[in-house]
Amino acid sequence: MRLARLTLALTGVALSLLAVPAFAEPNLVPTLDRNFDVCPDRPTEPMWMQEIPLRQAYQRVVVQDIYRARNLERIVESGSCDCETRFPSWDGAEAVFHGRHAGDERWEMLEASDTYNRRANDVRIEAKAICEAAGNW
Repeated sequence: MRLARLTLALTGVALSLLAVPAFAEPNLVPTLDRNFDVCPDRPTEPMWMQEIPLRQAYQRVVVQDIYRARNLERIVESGSCDCETRFPSWDGAEAVFHGRHAGDERWEMLEASDTYNRRANDVRIEAKAICEAAGNW
């Protein structure tokens, strides 16, 4: 009886090992390549944002949220979704951050981030429709 259980257990382990793939799926490996289907020539984030220490990553998020909100609002205001409108330089978002938020405490930046996300979400559906019509969504 004991030998039968041991044989059954070893057979189960052997079969489960055969079911495991011998190699990882290559398409699941993350890369840092910047390959975009829409507007491939979009500007990169400023270097200072990419070099922010992990503990201050919320500053980078605020600038990204400013950028997104302003761009979606600009699309709706202009009725255009060309690549320059959808993905302009980061200068405007940087100026807003440095002018209004750079000296803020962390909690104030988190509140600002929430405000910019709400602004972006308020116009997102309308901006998406404009961009889909232009083939840039």
